[in-house]
Amino acid sequence: MPNLNKVRTTAAGRPGESPATPSLSRLRTALTLFFALDGFLFAGWVVRIPAIKEQTSASAGALGLALLGVSAGAVITMTLTGRLCGRFGSFRVTVACAALLSLSIALPPLTRSPLALGLVLLVFGALYGGISVAMNSAAVDVVAALRRPVMPSFHAAFSLGGMIGAGLGGLVAGGLSPLAHLSLLTLAGLLLTVAAGPTLLRESKRLVPAVAEVPKVREAPGATEVRDRTEVPGVPDRTEVPGVRDRTQVPDVRARTETERRAAPVGSRRVVALFGMIALCTAYGEGAIADWGPLHLQEDLGAHPGAAAAGYSLFALAMTIGRFSGTTLLERLGQTRTLVLGGATAAVGMLLGSLAPTLWLALLGFAVTGLGLANIFPVAISRAGELAGPGGVAAASTLGYGGMLLGPPAIGFLADWLSLPAALTTVAVLAAGASCLGLLARTAGQTAGRSAAPGGRTGSSEQDRSGGTQDPGAR
Repeated sequence: MPNLNKVRTTAAGRPGESPATPSLSRLRTALTLFFALDGFLFAGWVVRIPAIKEQTSASAGALGLALLGVSAGAVITMTLTGRLCGRFGSFRVTVACAALLSLSIALPPLTRSPLALGLVLLVFGALYGGISVAMNSAAVDVVAALRRPVMPSFHAAFSLGGMIGAGLGGLVAGGLSPLAHLSLLTLAGLLLTVAAGPTLLRESKRLVPAVAEVPKVREAPGATEVRDRTEVPGVPDRTEVPGVRDRTQVPDVRARTETERRAAPVGSRRVVALFGMIALCTAYGEGAIADWGPLHLQEDLGAHPGAAAAGYSLFALAMTIGRFSGTTLLERLGQTRTLVLGGATAAVGMLLGSLAPTLWLALLGFAVTGLGLANIFPVAISRAGELAGPGGVAAASTLGYGGMLLGPPAIGFLADWLSLPAALTTVAVLAAGASCLGLLARTAGQTAGRSAAPGGRTGSSEQDRSGGTQDPGAR
């Protein structure tokens, strides 16, 4: 059956796999490098915020307004990036945004006023938002092609890049000016884009035909030809076909028309919004710690600039460890427990990190917060995709990254009104809120699953108990 061999190209290591399988491995590796680059550049910028704040003579409120430029630029771009990805392809948009983001990171040290900094950060934020949406859209395609739950690994690469960027930033903070440091990051970003970009674009071209052919494949002897699973009422996702023992030989058809994707049940759309709010609550904490964590350690606890930068590096390290172990955690605890316990852990950790009287206790709090937040965002994004496909991923991602980008300016305003430690406690409040929403999402997901059309992707208590990662396209 030559057609069956085409299906097995998405399952590495299976007998009869075709030469197309290594291309998916290279594609995944290249995309992982761009996730790491995004975290690396972002961390390199945030560890120099204290120096740039001093350079521009900005108060906490003025810095908060300047950081609002990142948020505004990102939100505007996120609403447009989906159209750009549809026209030019998410992989091309990823490469273009990576190059431009690398160039833009050298602009903040050239400013001398909060207004100029805000305008520059508007550009930086637009490109950061663009690459965030484009990368996640590309990751959805890769996950669907691999049919493996690898979405957490992409986010782990982002955290690892952030850890490395923050660590290097802490080492050079005392010896290099912000301009010299961020200019070197520009060079590093451009070099990686030139090295990994061609591979990403070349291998992504092979991905499209492989996915397009799946709906036309006859599954096995004795099985009817299925062009779209949504046309077969009552067929469960875990289809058993006579004569086929390996599920990788049976195409799990994900292809839908745009009309079908938009026609998700109303209940599913509401649950997608709920998971988007969970992502927002946790991403708020990531953005707040990234932009204000080093400043809190330096100004409130008297830490050296290098030690202050190490605070975010420790947070990123904890998130990286948590995400690399995320699949195992989900298999043992299930999705609901992972969300609830993660939110509660992050809340306790951030209370310690923001209110601790000593540097070492604050660093411990940052690490605990990173472990708690690690898998909440990937699980929320994946569940949204499970319920509503790529459209659900896009909606939840936009809400989530909106929280990451709106958190820093909110912290700035609260720091002016109250104090920076008090403002940082809002991270703990929202993490606790995400924990409560995780419980609510379980019940809502079951309701949405019962209201979904036959054969559609649903959220079920069985899936939650199984602890599956629920990445789009992974069963």
